Amino acid sequence: MKLNVISLIIGICAGAFGGLIGIGGGLIMIPLMMLFLKFGQHKAHGTSLVALIFTGISGAIIYGLHGSVDYVAAITLAVPAIFTARLGAKYAHSLAEWKLRKLFGIFLFFCAMMLFFKPYMGNAIVITSPAFIIIIFVIAGAATGFLSGMMGVGGGTIMVPVMVLLAGFGQHMAQGTSLLVMVPAGAVGAYTHWRLGNVNHQILYGLIVGILAGTYLGGYLAHLIAEDILRLIFVTIMIVLSFRYIKTGYPEEVE
Repeated sequence: MKLNVISLIIGICAGAFGGLIGIGGGLIMIPLMMLFLKFGQHKAHGTSLVALIFTGISGAIIYGLHGSVDYVAAITLAVPAIFTARLGAKYAHSLAEWKLRKLFGIFLFFCAMMLFFKPYMGNAIVITSPAFIIIIFVIAGAATGFLSGMMGVGGGTIMVPVMVLLAGFGQHMAQGTSLLVMVPAGAVGAYTHWRLGNVNHQILYGLIVGILAGTYLGGYLAHLIAEDILRLIFVTIMIVLSFRYIKTGYPEEVE
């Protein structure tokens, strides 16, 4: 019972922050699972990725109903992501715990910087060549799939800026398309983690219900709270956490 309550709260927090500032819940779920459930890095990544499939499904449906999903772009991004997600999951499994923690810290810092500079990315370098856009989407999809499988996240940190800055997508269209891509890519990565024993299925029920409820809550609160303030608070938390993970040393130095 206690485990279900904790997982539910973690899911609500992840979904709420994701809904508030437009990011995937994996960046929040993973540190919370490690802190409160004492998960190892591998287990946290795999479990997070399974839960994020349901975030992608619910989010993509909502955005799709509002016409904010580009299905051609989603397919172009998803196809290479499906192939590389498995590689990312297997690579994460091959790494020692301390190495994966350090890499996750670096990834957290990168995401924090992307989130911090998000308001200043208004000047898009729109590419008009369809062939070139396809090439860029294939490369972005491949990178997204690998990082998704490896880091246990949705991959919107890469896909959304690429779509907005290079393809001229609106923010909502980019986020909706990113959520749809998350479903097949995340499913492949999650299945690989499951086969490798990196998923705790006991907390999934509470986690998934919490994420769905939290996403709805976050979307509602987003209209009541200034996004800039929330964004800066979250960036600060991410930077503090990133340095904590980056400082992880060899096993004898780990706390």
